[in-house]
Amino acid sequence: MDQVRQTRDDVWVRAEDSSAVGAVRRMATHLAETSGFSPERTGQIAVAVTEAVSNLVKHAVQGMALVRPCPGAPALVELITLDRGPGMPDVARALRDGYSTSGTLGIGLGAIARIASRYDVHSVPGEGTALAMQFADGDLPALPPASGLTRPIGEELETGDSFAINVGDEATTVLVCDGLGHGPLAARASHEAVELFLGAPDDDPAAILRRLHHGLGRTRGGAAAVARVTADSVTYTGIGNISGWIVHGDQRQGMISAPGITGHQGRRPRQYVYEMDAHATVVLHSDGLTDRWNPAALPGLFARSPAVIAATLLREAGSRRDDACVVIVRPRS
Repeated sequence: MDQVRQTRDDVWVRAEDSSAVGAVRRMATHLAETSGFSPERTGQIAVAVTEAVSNLVKHAVQGMALVRPCPGAPALVELITLDRGPGMPDVARALRDGYSTSGTLGIGLGAIARIASRYDVHSVPGEGTALAMQFADGDLPALPPASGLTRPIGEELETGDSFAINVGDEATTVLVCDGLGHGPLAARASHEAVELFLGAPDDDPAAILRRLHHGLGRTRGGAAAVARVTADSVTYTGIGNISGWIVHGDQRQGMISAPGITGHQGRRPRQYVYEMDAHATVVLHSDGLTDRWNPAALPGLFARSPAVIAATLLREAGSRRDDACVVIVRPRS
């Protein structure tokens, strides 16, 4: 049975003062409780979240935190923290209990890692740190092959960008949609695209996009792209300014989207098949991220988990002047 993850708006909390610690902790404990976690495990999650967000408040620059069900494994509580500095010169050392400096996120990181069921981190001195942790209560599911993040424009709470992920036995199929404009009408268009995708996610990507093109006519429409990733290839189709990339090492290859607005104007969508190897990474993002990010300038990033890659690209390439969405997919083994 396929596992389907439909996005909801990711609610980011700025870690600018101590009030953020309590806000994120309450979000995490509420999610754990409603997911059926035991009181003991919920308490452990509260400790880890408190420590992680406190580190952002004390030491980070432009720190942000997010709690949500994990994409592709909604039984997991996921915590993502993100900042623009100062970074950690030695991540392995920072993970040792008792290590701390006034200039890194080292305080308590070893203890946080022990509490988490799974964690991953990428940090570059002077650039910042992205941390992703998943918490289970019982058996730990396999790491999903895809993850994504959204962030609204400015201080708005609702984003016009959405994504959805369908994890099958042999392929992972993902959708990214950027509703035209901003606000509730853009959100309505992108959420409708998600519903149309989830109606038959195993169709060919071009057939899915044709369904979206027909169904979004009752909304303002937007840009949309669908990618299906297997062990050795990606099948891709898009209308509008969704960017699709295949990253291998410090190189990236662009994938072709047709001009137009899904639901209103544009040529009949065509799909393209691109070969890739097991070490490649597929990246899809809306124009809320600039295309100017460079894998060569992000050493070690594409060896990290999809959640950490997504968070780092959102920090490096995301704009606060537009809704943003980024999805990362790994080939199926």
